[in-house]
Amino acid sequence: MNAEKGPPKASGKVSAIWDFWAPFLFTVTLYLLIRQFAFEARYIPSGSMLPGLQVGDKLIVEKLTYRSRPPRRGEIVVFHSPSAFDPVWKLEAGKPNPFKCGIVTFPGISWIVDRVLAQRYPECEAWIKRVIAIPGDVIEVNAKGAVTLNDKKLKEPYVTNFCMTGEGGMTGCKGLYTTVPKDNVVVLGDNRRNSQDARRWPGGPFLPDDQIIGRAVFRFWPPSRIGPLSD
Repeated sequence: MNAEKGPPKASGKVSAIWDFWAPFLFTVTLYLLIRQFAFEARYIPSGSMLPGLQVGDKLIVEKLTYRSRPPRRGEIVVFHSPSAFDPVWKLEAGKPNPFKCGIVTFPGISWIVDRVLAQRYPECEAWIKRVIAIPGDVIEVNAKGAVTLNDKKLKEPYVTNFCMTGEGGMTGCKGLYTTVPKDNVVVLGDNRRNSQDARRWPGGPFLPDDQIIGRAVFRFWPPSRIGPLSD
């Protein structure tokens, strides 16, 4: 005589739920760890790095190099928006919340926040520019956006869009003259004519090393321009 089967045990339901969610949670956790400590993808939202980087280009940003050495001249870096560290903009935007920023910049969610909700969180945004000067450098940027570094004109083959000057050398671009302090760099956009970079930050021209997210090393989209990024 067969014994009647009782109702399914609760542990069986828990096991089924865990079997469903465990792979998903593992994948998300692994992705977050890789994104936080090793690599992440970023896209170019503006024309500040033209002509080398086009609007919509998608890049791989690696985060390992700067754990063992500081940034070098010519490297393209992704960093926290000046709203997170500039003494003037920081007061206006408020201190960034790591939990909130992690959510609003998460792939998929960031698209909804930006395109559907049309909401901006400046303190959570990331910018991309090129390192031009490192600690100890004396940098001068003239009205055209050309750079003199330590009394020598800097060769910049990646810059083609210099600021336009009119009669008397008048221009809409700001110049810059400063000495870079320890643990900071000066970054500029390749598109000197249209870049919100060190020349225009209200609190000063310096980017602290600890605000750099990583180094842009590879473009994976669009297919016609796939390849490593040169310094």
